[in-house]
Amino acid sequence: MEAMGTRPPRSGLLLLALVLGLGGCGRGGDQSRRETPVVAAAVPGDTGSAWELVYDLEIEGDADLYVISSAEATPRRLSESPGYDGMGRFTPDGTRIIFSSERTGNWQLFEIAPEGGEARRIRVNQATEYQADPSPDGTTLAFLTNLDGPERLVTMDLGSGALRELVRHGNRTIFGNPSWSPDGGQIAFSSNWRIGHQVYVIDLGTEEVRRISDLMSGGCEPRFMPDGRLCWVDRGHLGGSRSHLVARDLGTGEEEVLVDWPALNYDPAFSPDGTEIAFASNITGEYAIYRQRLADGQAWRVTFGPGSARYPDYRPTP
Repeated sequence: MEAMGTRPPRSGLLLLALVLGLGGCGRGGDQSRRETPVVAAAVPGDTGSAWELVYDLEIEGDADLYVISSAEATPRRLSESPGYDGMGRFTPDGTRIIFSSERTGNWQLFEIAPEGGEARRIRVNQATEYQADPSPDGTTLAFLTNLDGPERLVTMDLGSGALRELVRHGNRTIFGNPSWSPDGGQIAFSSNWRIGHQVYVIDLGTEEVRRISDLMSGGCEPRFMPDGRLCWVDRGHLGGSRSHLVARDLGTGEEEVLVDWPALNYDPAFSPDGTEIAFASNITGEYAIYRQRLADGQAWRVTFGPGSARYPDYRPTP
């Protein structure tokens, strides 16, 4: 969740995921104004690529999905329901957004068209099910569930509805943020199993699980990049009010810091062409969405106004 990526819903489940872990993946800490990097406002005429993002906006304890793009600078509200709607992920064809919602009283999975309309419930049960990520071919959904036992990572075939349990770490384990590799062969996730919140990858062919984050720093919110590298949130050794977004080549082990602003930086997402990262940062005191070009670090602020903006995701290119 942070769950990898986690928010603080009334259920408290996602908040707990944040505060557990070596190095700490929690989002607390100083919210005061910091030294702000040079950031331009995102407007249709900026020099970045064409883009469209879905994100969460939380105002006075209620969160809904919004869409904003380079062609439509005014945010458009996509969902409206009591509680939390959030953690949206576009399907690979860009025609739907899979999201998690508390509208039924507990976390469940829904989908909605990016243009709006009625949300459709994907599964119906009394379990907590959330943080879904569609596979690159659009046939399978990875998500977290506690149906029939402790929380675990599963996949579901969207044609048949068949479930496959991938990882179960223990009765008190909290998982977070499943993310498919571009080739569909691996899923990254976070877990607080035994040694604090760490980033792991499971090979879907062999079901071998390996830890990716460094033992003494931990990590959360893993997200595969289009080039196959894995990005995650690293708060190890940085103090209580800072986090970096780092990327690692899983083959060579080479690591790069993508975002090192003096703030809490979370929720990495990547443009379809791999040239940009979108993320949430509290650099000005409240979480807002930013885009940053990877080649030169040029950044643009995307969201403005009251409320905490989180969990961006780029719409795939048609």
